[in-house]
Amino acid sequence: MVKNPGPISAPGHFASLSSARYVQLTTFRRNGTAVATPVHMVVVGDTAFFRTCDATGKAKRLRHTPRVEVAPSTCRGRQLGPSVQGDARLLDGVGSEHAARLLSQKHPVLHGRFIPWYYRRRGWIPLQYRLDRPARVT
Repeated sequence: MVKNPGPISAPGHFASLSSARYVQLTTFRRNGTAVATPVHMVVVGDTAFFRTCDATGKAKRLRHTPRVEVAPSTCRGRQLGPSVQGDARLLDGVGSEHAARLLSQKHPVLHGRFIPWYYRRRGWIPLQYRLDRPARVT
């Protein structure tokens, strides 16, 4: 008797992160130095979405270097599993609203209410990013 092998299609590139509450996002400075910070992330298929504000260091680093590494982590950023490479792209318009809605569905209190309120109070602009499979092989 043959057992059911499960789904035929391969899992998405970021599938290992779909159940993680926090993800360690590693961005890179111009000189190549890696800087890791914990973020919330939502994974849909072969893409992932995260939010930050315009005043953060990671947003500044992503403006010139879209290459990132992500791994499941604790709320303080201690890595809990293997990292996955990706390319980050800033979203605007409908794409940004869609990503914000997905984040608020996964984290309703934080991304649905508190973080948008806090960003408005501080005068920060929320930025939603999309992570895709890297275009180049490293």
